[in-house]
Amino acid sequence: MEKKYCFGVDIGGTTVKIGLFQTDGTIVDKWEIKTNTADQGSAVLPDTAQSLENKLIEHGLDKNEIKGIGIGVPAPVSAEGIVRNTANLGWGYKEVKREMEELMGLSTEVGNDANMAALGEMWLGAGKGQRDMVMVTLGTGVGGGVIVGGHPIVGSSGAGGEIGHICVNYEETDTCGCGKTGCLEQYASATGIARLARIRLMKNDDPSALRGCDMGEITAKTVFDALKEGDKVAEEIVEEFGSYLGHAMANLAAVTDPTVIVIGGGVSKAGDILLQYIEKYYQEKAFFANRHTKFILAELGNDAGICGSAKLMIDKAEK
Repeated sequence: MEKKYCFGVDIGGTTVKIGLFQTDGTIVDKWEIKTNTADQGSAVLPDTAQSLENKLIEHGLDKNEIKGIGIGVPAPVSAEGIVRNTANLGWGYKEVKREMEELMGLSTEVGNDANMAALGEMWLGAGKGQRDMVMVTLGTGVGGGVIVGGHPIVGSSGAGGEIGHICVNYEETDTCGCGKTGCLEQYASATGIARLARIRLMKNDDPSALRGCDMGEITAKTVFDALKEGDKVAEEIVEEFGSYLGHAMANLAAVTDPTVIVIGGGVSKAGDILLQYIEKYYQEKAFFANRHTKFILAELGNDAGICGSAKLMIDKAEK
């Protein structure tokens, strides 16, 4: 029997998103379950496996029709599918690939969630048809995935593509969540943009719509909303954000030479105006051979992770 289906799984700290795919990229079904992080996340994989078993029954599918399972997790993942630590699942050392294969009796491939989102956008989203691309996710933090020749860069410890922790400010004294200082995440994430706004507003008393908010209520959205209304202080904040991210992308492009850089995550909801500020500073520092690189907004939203995880499984199965 030809294997025409696979599962894509995106494990997050709050929910596990799951998709049943045909191998041509058609999404047959998608759903999510709650992530049970109690007892060091011991139930996460068994709960996921049970959900997959239930869907097989629901769709009348036999395991012989399933190529396998692709899984994205919020942590560095080795080529062997091993996680050594996670920030929000409670896992320490965990052999994710081996455990899921034992639970399901299906071939399993595992990757970092940001890499999987990048792979998903390359397969079915904004980067469709491209083989060399970078995806940056601007959310609570800054995530990233680097695709070269159609494959995500994983690295020796699974930490390839950790774009958010490129150092972009050697003078910074405040500490990033990773314990270091001057990381891109401190300036380009949603929380980073809000931080830049608070610093700017304390600098002087220039008039701004942002002063109508309590300092703790300022968000990336309020900054971009003010920018769209012509607020000069908001413009200064976004210029600073754009300089950090644009210059960082120019450095990354000098190493990976992408055709496109895809911008996703919650901050990307600001729309095309966001790209203007990033691309401006990218071009300022880009190596001449990288000036053709295009910036585009992500298209798949929350489905990017399950799409990329499915693609990872399909690619490995075809080798």
